[in-house]
Amino acid sequence: MPRLHLPVPTRLPHFRRAKHAAAWLMWSLAVGVGAISPANADEFDWSIGTYVGKYHDAEPAGALAGRANYAEHYMLAVTGTKTVWRHKEWPIAIELDAMAGQQSGLANLTEVAFAPALRWSGFPWRDVLRTDIRLAPLGVSYTSRVGPMETGPDGRGSRTLNYLFVEAAFSSPKATAHEFFVRLHHRCAIYDLLNNYGANGEDFLSFGYRHKF
Repeated sequence: MPRLHLPVPTRLPHFRRAKHAAAWLMWSLAVGVGAISPANADEFDWSIGTYVGKYHDAEPAGALAGRANYAEHYMLAVTGTKTVWRHKEWPIAIELDAMAGQQSGLANLTEVAFAPALRWSGFPWRDVLRTDIRLAPLGVSYTSRVGPMETGPDGRGSRTLNYLFVEAAFSSPKATAHEFFVRLHHRCAIYDLLNNYGANGEDFLSFGYRHKF
């Protein structure tokens, strides 16, 4: 889908309210994480972490294929997860993932997002390097303003879009509470299902760390 880089608009008053909402969301997650203790030391139900990402102009499939072009636009985010279901025999789990991030560079704006995610941790080398794949195809993302990367030819865009991420996470089998990850962070209109402004959304190649509880 086409992407246009337009002049950066002035900051909107929604920015302050969204920033306060993001702070409240992550404070609530931190309180919840601190109140939970896992029954099994090898399986953790909560986590909190942070990641930093750089904007690129390709959807996740294009980024994986090496077709992404990067711009001087960045995001610093905090993220929290809660495991809501885990298979007793298979290495599959369903988690709820929330994030709050601050973007800067081509524009200054705040993003908050939420999505259910599927985690798969059944790779055969897991006793050497714990490798998990996490996929969240459908979620909700809200930004404090429409960024210049998300406007169509007529200058319109949506603050609320679909939230999608693909993530590879790595940890030591002896210290699975400490997890490093690479995430493709994606906002989109789901191929014009949410709007028909002719703009897709934002994408960030991100690197982060989370601590499981």
